[in-house]
Amino acid sequence: MAIEIERKFLVVGEGWRQPDAMHLSQGYLNRDPARTVRVRIAGEEAFLTIKGRSEGLSRAEFEYPLPLADAQALLALCDGPLVEKHRHRVMVDGLLWEVDEFHGANAGLVVAELELQSEDQPFTRPAWLGEEVSDDARYFNSQLASRPFNTWP
Repeated sequence: MAIEIERKFLVVGEGWRQPDAMHLSQGYLNRDPARTVRVRIAGEEAFLTIKGRSEGLSRAEFEYPLPLADAQALLALCDGPLVEKHRHRVMVDGLLWEVDEFHGANAGLVVAELELQSEDQPFTRPAWLGEEVSDDARYFNSQLASRPFNTWP
């Protein structure tokens, strides 16, 4: 079984921007708290991802490639609006940060994610890293599909 260990932070400043950001479109076939099933198109590639319930910073994650045409058809079946964003990949001291700049109903939200090998793995905090939101479910992409950032009080 694959385990994802991820920390998530709000982003401040502009030092994270990369010129070669990739556009992602994703939707959810299931957003149950015990499991989410996501379809994502990333450039010309597509994936089906199943994630289990978070336990601390860890959760089960399974990801499988999909034919692009199948992913486009599945996105039409998704529950709620799609999540649209540009992903910037930023290396900091040998670790890959994925900085997501959201669009549409989530415009204005910028979140950085870091996948780790263990929950206590040390890492360098870049200057553009803001508040940690790893435990705040509002920032889960599955929640942003049903309760977009621009609807928050």
